[in-house]
Amino acid sequence: MTASVRADERNPARPAPPIVPDDSSLGTLRIAVIDGDSGFIQVLSNRLDGLGSEHRVLARPVPPDVVASMRLSALVVDLGLLGPEAWSWLERLHQTLPELGIVVCTGPSTVAQRVRGLRLGADDWITKPCHPEEVIARVQSVVRRRRYSSARAETAQVTAGEVEIRADRFQAFVGELSIDLTRREFELIELLAAAEGRVLEREEIYSRLWGYTMVRGDRSVDVFVRKLRQKLERASPGWRYIHTHFGIGYRFAAESLEVVDPGDVPSSVPADWDAGDQGELAGSHEDGKLGARAV
Repeated sequence: MTASVRADERNPARPAPPIVPDDSSLGTLRIAVIDGDSGFIQVLSNRLDGLGSEHRVLARPVPPDVVASMRLSALVVDLGLLGPEAWSWLERLHQTLPELGIVVCTGPSTVAQRVRGLRLGADDWITKPCHPEEVIARVQSVVRRRRYSSARAETAQVTAGEVEIRADRFQAFVGELSIDLTRREFELIELLAAAEGRVLEREEIYSRLWGYTMVRGDRSVDVFVRKLRQKLERASPGWRYIHTHFGIGYRFAAESLEVVDPGDVPSSVPADWDAGDQGELAGSHEDGKLGARAV
């Protein structure tokens, strides 16, 4: 009897479908890969083809001005191909193209090397061996953050209540007083304010600020919102800025907590009320017939 063979068993070498979804919000990405690992390049190229990304592979590093002519969204580079010139090349590339997303994908390295690379201009650092899907996800994250930062730099200052949000200084002010926000707190208030009163879900906030999908149970957004809210309350106690929509997310809108002047509060005693009326009420209260104090 002939045994039946499943389709995937007939062609065991058939590659699995990509697990990285196409991030349509990024549009078509233009990516260059500088790497000498033919196997890694082949798999990565197949994945990029599946996502519709434009890409080219370079066998060796090229001068920064040549990279500039490619009009890239991001560059993936194995610094091991550059040898001793790696650091100076990376620094020149970053200085020439500060808007370019650079992802280093190289062999085992020390903490000192990774820190140096990130300080010289790399946006992310991945250690080989690694999965091409992770490389693509990190490239998308870098491009997303770069575009968000670029849009932020072009945005005019925003004023809400007593708070002035200054994108060019990564800070918020009440008058001349800085609220002293961390970078993440500033990115949060800027994101919320840019929504112009729309409620942002926690998952959206996390994705926009951290660049990844929020893991179930992660409370990072709530923690940062609480810290930001406390700083706003201390700097501008007469206003409320961040509003919680339970089970959904947060909304930013400046609302004055106006304190009514006691002089504007009408007297609780009518002008035509005489002492006799007051005595009757007092007596009724003593008899237990008046259940509430007049206000």
